[in-house]
Amino acid sequence: MPSFDIVSKTDLMEVDNAINNVLREVKTRFDFKGSKCSLERTKDTITLIADDDLKLRQLVELLKVNINRRNLDHRCLDLKPAERATGESMRQIAVIKQGISNEIAKDISKEIRNSKIKVQVSIQGDELRISGKKRDDLQQAIALAKKLELDQPLQFVNMRD
Repeated sequence: MPSFDIVSKTDLMEVDNAINNVLREVKTRFDFKGSKCSLERTKDTITLIADDDLKLRQLVELLKVNINRRNLDHRCLDLKPAERATGESMRQIAVIKQGISNEIAKDISKEIRNSKIKVQVSIQGDELRISGKKRDDLQQAIALAKKLELDQPLQFVNMRD
């Protein structure tokens, strides 16, 4: 029986490369001259620190642009609200999303079931397994999942006949 998996995984090496590109660009930009801006990744979080709110917003925008350049989707970042750090500086945490949450998995499963496509959907931890009798049905399920407006990038892997 043909099947495939829907996953949401972010390549952390590409995120590191994007962070390094942002840091390199910050060093050369005139509007960041003399400022103490930094980005630091620890496991699945990125900490952005800037002198003021304007520079922090520019850092976030630079990070999104560089992540998109590295062929990742910027929706893989869950940006928390900015907060005051020591002195006048601002801090913002960006969590890197890994895996599909139960809430999003249930939404995807419900949408596929409501579409009347002849496939079975099963939630397996942080991924979904879609199986059906025909490959065409699976391709319809992929097209439907791509149309859904989710806050998370999806990848379709492990297609088997």
